[in-house]
Amino acid sequence: MRRSPHVLLLGVGVSGALLLSAAPASAAARSATPPPGIVVSDGMTQPVFSLADAIEERVYVQTPVDTDHDGHRDRVAIDISRPRETATQGMKVPVIFEHSPYRKDTWGDVPYPSVLVDDLPQNGQTRRSGLRALDLGVQRAEAKANLPGSLDDYYVPRGYAVVLGQSVGTADSDGCPTSGDQAETLGTKAVIDWLNGRAKGYDASGAPVTAGWTTGAVGMTGVSYNGTLPNQVATTGVKGLKTIVPVSAISSWYDYYRANGLVVAPGTYQGEDTDILAQFTAGQTRAEGPCADEIAKLTEEQDRVTGDYTKFWSDRDYLDARNVHASVFVVHGLNDWNVKTEHFAGWWDQLARRDVPRKIWLHQGGHGGPGSNASVTLPDGRTWTYKQTENRWFDYWLWNVQNGIMDEPTAVLQREDRVYTTYANWPDPAAREVAVKLAATDAGQPGTLTTGKRPKAKVEQSFVDEGRTIGPDTLVAGPDAASPNRLAYLSPALEREVRISGRPEMRLRMAIDNKPDANLTVYLVDYGTAGSTAAPTVVTRGWMDPQNRKSAARTERLKQGKLYDLRWTLEPKDYIFPAGHRIGVVVFSSDQEYTLLPNGGTKLRVAPNDSELRLPVVGGRGVLGF
Repeated sequence: MRRSPHVLLLGVGVSGALLLSAAPASAAARSATPPPGIVVSDGMTQPVFSLADAIEERVYVQTPVDTDHDGHRDRVAIDISRPRETATQGMKVPVIFEHSPYRKDTWGDVPYPSVLVDDLPQNGQTRRSGLRALDLGVQRAEAKANLPGSLDDYYVPRGYAVVLGQSVGTADSDGCPTSGDQAETLGTKAVIDWLNGRAKGYDASGAPVTAGWTTGAVGMTGVSYNGTLPNQVATTGVKGLKTIVPVSAISSWYDYYRANGLVVAPGTYQGEDTDILAQFTAGQTRAEGPCADEIAKLTEEQDRVTGDYTKFWSDRDYLDARNVHASVFVVHGLNDWNVKTEHFAGWWDQLARRDVPRKIWLHQGGHGGPGSNASVTLPDGRTWTYKQTENRWFDYWLWNVQNGIMDEPTAVLQREDRVYTTYANWPDPAAREVAVKLAATDAGQPGTLTTGKRPKAKVEQSFVDEGRTIGPDTLVAGPDAASPNRLAYLSPALEREVRISGRPEMRLRMAIDNKPDANLTVYLVDYGTAGSTAAPTVVTRGWMDPQNRKSAARTERLKQGKLYDLRWTLEPKDYIFPAGHRIGVVVFSSDQEYTLLPNGGTKLRVAPNDSELRLPVVGGRGVLGF
């Protein structure tokens, strides 16, 4: 573990001890009487304040929005926990702020629209199905509120205030939920404005309340939707927001509910969309009552027919970091199929483009954080858990503790053996795009992957969509045998391990022979060693609507039977294929776990010798060896 701890005590100390006085860039440091002391050991604040004696209060912050259109600006409810010394000794503290639409009164049994359709809606022939929950043997997880005590239990004793907010249109806040748009953003931003004296707040009796106990420095954090709200607010450039730690957070709601023109569900939530989410967070009474019209507007504008990227989705897109002044510590699971990996990767790209101070921690889990005790050993030999890293990050940006965290490697990544390692950046700067070509010599047999010359024969291969009744596990299995419902292409056994880092890109030449349109799905698979009985590992996935072949924002009709060149990216990934394993590409149509599911029978045809998958291979083409 860590060696030679250094202790720094700031201000007038606990138990009357005379402690070193530091000068963090905050109102506390500038006060005439030094504040009570935070204790810093080895660059990290220590729990020296009493949680039992903390002050807790409820405040209603007035926002600039009126989401229920009742003629009154909405107020959002926030709950505050802060050290008692902020009242008894004039201590001013920074704030860790988590806003959430999940605090209370959610609607746990919102009826989902069925994804079982007669035909794809963009074909103009689909009969509307009644509302029902889909049951295809896929478990739909219930959204749950965060434990309200976790942040204050940890951070109040370390000299922070913790604010837990209730998003506009949810719980005890006014208004209607709007699922990620500017109104929701401004409703969250208002809390930071109140903490900095720029917005009004009131107690339950209506008396004005101010936040004279804070330095005004705010860090936001949260998981999933609670982590998305920090991304939203950071793009406003609001003064006082110093840092955010978004965990499994959305950066574009289009990428959450759509993919390249296709209606695609978040993992385990088949049928969900912005209106379903709004009903869930509003609660049944509000959703069926005063917010019914607002939610009906979401249903109309989200467009589950074309799947196109429209102004509705642009209003819910945060992939513009030009106004981001807060530092960002991105945390995400490499196997998160709810908030898919494009969310962290697209956001990370934009932060890098604007040179925003940043750090990234990627783990091998799914939706959620890495676990507080997950640990990484730095190149200098020191070992830190994830929670200690988060703590040190907040200390640096909110208390100005000079702990060197910005001098440490930018990227922490958990490898497949569950050991964490560090990298200079993500994706790995050594990754090079390699064209891995699909090839086939027989229309009825599985094809191959190669980086060399392809066969001269112009073979075309066909398959029939039966994804409504056949799941992806079945479609991925048995790659060495032909299947009428998918195409498979395999590499030779790898001579050495191969690491990919970044976005694979599919370039597929394809036709639809008997329908105006079809779902299109590609899986990248690790098949293990030849003859192995172990289940294959799905490395990453990607979906698209061939009618959106030129742009996610524009549908263009297809001619039946005509070959088109399609190009789209799969979900970003960092993965090591072990030596002896085979890389596989599986092409099929409807994905039972993610897409709408039309009746079977759509025939698709692929020209493999004119198709390829571009892989971001660390070390480039020579590493592949085939």
